[in-house]
Amino acid sequence: MSSNTFLSAVKERRTYYAIGKEEIVSQEQIQAIVNDAVKHTPSSFNSQSARVVVLFGEQSDKLWNMTRETLRKIVPAENFGPTNDKMDGFSSGYGTVLFFEDQAVIDYLQTNFAAYADNFPIWSNQSSGMLQFVIWTALESEGLGASLQHYNPLIDDEVKATWDLPSTWKLMAQMPFGKPTAEPGEKTFNPLEDRVKFFK
Repeated sequence: MSSNTFLSAVKERRTYYAIGKEEIVSQEQIQAIVNDAVKHTPSSFNSQSARVVVLFGEQSDKLWNMTRETLRKIVPAENFGPTNDKMDGFSSGYGTVLFFEDQAVIDYLQTNFAAYADNFPIWSNQSSGMLQFVIWTALESEGLGASLQHYNPLIDDEVKATWDLPSTWKLMAQMPFGKPTAEPGEKTFNPLEDRVKFFK
């Protein structure tokens, strides 16, 4: 694969908020994408600390209804309309990817490589970000739209209890996905000369 092919996929990745439940990619293909991404995305010290849960259909709906009710407790009723609309939008999709980092792995590295202890949480976040990007771009390449959400840590405990996940898994992000039902908004770019420097 040429760099042009790879960068074309990178350029095509966008944030889609309008998504639907129609199955345009099989669950098996999505599982294969996630498995490959988790296996091959780099991590510091090859720690492989990433953990992923994929929720389809009613399980995904359950997540966003749970998030809705959690937010209802802290958002004033008179201001809840936009939040409710967001939850409706996320639950209208085909599924949701949940990204975690296993803190037991991070703790082990901090104990056994103490000189780098302060860096391991940072490197864990960086690795998780790479994994999120890989899965997001791969889903886009299959014709799916997705967005990246961060309702952690508000929902962490209930998520782990609902799906019986280990207590050491730290929720990093949520990615609702589905068939795009509207085009994403226009994307603007700041001047590259202000953001990139080359020295020869």
